[in-house]
Amino acid sequence: MSQARERGIPDATVARLPLYLRALNGLAERGTATVSSEDLAVAAGVNSAKLRKDLSHLGSYGTRGVGYDVQYLIYQISRELGLTQDWAVAIVGVGNLGRALANYGGFVSRGFRVAALFDADRSVVGERLVGMAVDHIDALESVIEDRGVSIVVIATPGAAAQQVADRVIAAGITSILNFAPVVLTVPDGVDVRKVDLSTELQILAFHEQRKADRDTGSPMMAGDWAEVMDA
Repeated sequence: MSQARERGIPDATVARLPLYLRALNGLAERGTATVSSEDLAVAAGVNSAKLRKDLSHLGSYGTRGVGYDVQYLIYQISRELGLTQDWAVAIVGVGNLGRALANYGGFVSRGFRVAALFDADRSVVGERLVGMAVDHIDALESVIEDRGVSIVVIATPGAAAQQVADRVIAAGITSILNFAPVVLTVPDGVDVRKVDLSTELQILAFHEQRKADRDTGSPMMAGDWAEVMDA
């Protein structure tokens, strides 16, 4: 469990901490030593008053006229998010998405280590990715225990996702990142973060359509929708 949750930091604040951390890492890479709340808020894409309130939950208030020490704030946020320790991650489903996730180089630098890969396809089992062999899904429980896995990423087809979730939860996993296009049913105490790529694309398509309507000056009105539905 992260320090943030133990300290009772609001969920909305926790959700923004990775944004601040990403912005701070970018500043650090450019050699910036201190940053004002206004500049950090712009870099993170949030309101400066909200940023100051969020960081106050960490006990970080900055220095008037100077701002925040970038390296120290990186440490504070990393500690609150639990990123100062090594987290072993298992990926279930080694299709195109699972392979891309396994090969993503940003995990290690952020405290996450891919410790296990699983698939149900025996033609894939034994294949080596990121320095390890893909295990068959039948070995799920034993490998999770043997390798100290804390977080499971589900990248399976939707039809298999709930069964996988049930099995990993029974094996003691309480944190799941779900890429499968289904809503998982889990007991209290299990955290699930869902990443739905198709939904995000649909939201972007909505905004693109709105921009196109503004450009052409012909937004679709309620009557237009009625004609479409009646067709």
